[in-house]
Amino acid sequence: MNQEVLQLWPELEWIQDRDLREKTAKTWELALDRSVLSPEDLKRIPFTLLVGPELKVTFMDHKRSLVHIAKDAGEKINAMYHGELTVNMDVLIAGAILADVGKMLEYELDDQGNAMQGTYGKYLRHPFSGVSLAEEAGMPPEVCHIIATHAKEGDMVKRTTEAYLVHHADFMTFLPFMDRLKINQ
Repeated sequence: MNQEVLQLWPELEWIQDRDLREKTAKTWELALDRSVLSPEDLKRIPFTLLVGPELKVTFMDHKRSLVHIAKDAGEKINAMYHGELTVNMDVLIAGAILADVGKMLEYELDDQGNAMQGTYGKYLRHPFSGVSLAEEAGMPPEVCHIIATHAKEGDMVKRTTEAYLVHHADFMTFLPFMDRLKINQ
């Protein structure tokens, strides 16, 4: 496993299935090889282009928090729903780690090093490019489904339980930056 990817994603170790863990890392390796973004860029650029470059929450801050929130939610469901609703934790964690891997192809850097949507990203949003990268790495369809459905594109299809958890973890840590009600601030 690439040390650069493991440093970005210590959460890879949470994936119990060795093959799935390696395919998840391989997907990130492919993305970074094809991206203008470096691991260092991911630790400094804002997690969304919709707020502006002054945002202090970085790409990796947001991505890693999404993985932690989804994992916590999956563990609670498995512990408290008497087996009537179950979560495959390996699939959930792999899907959460890979949800935005396609942004490595969607983003470019301007002359000042600020992230911006590139030409590729204008044609193909990250759920599409993320699935393409994941399939190339041999990722199973249940993980590709999470990547494909985590964003608004997924609103047109039925989601698995794992996909719902990643979708909601993503939006609950994104929408307050966009649509938060601010009283006395």
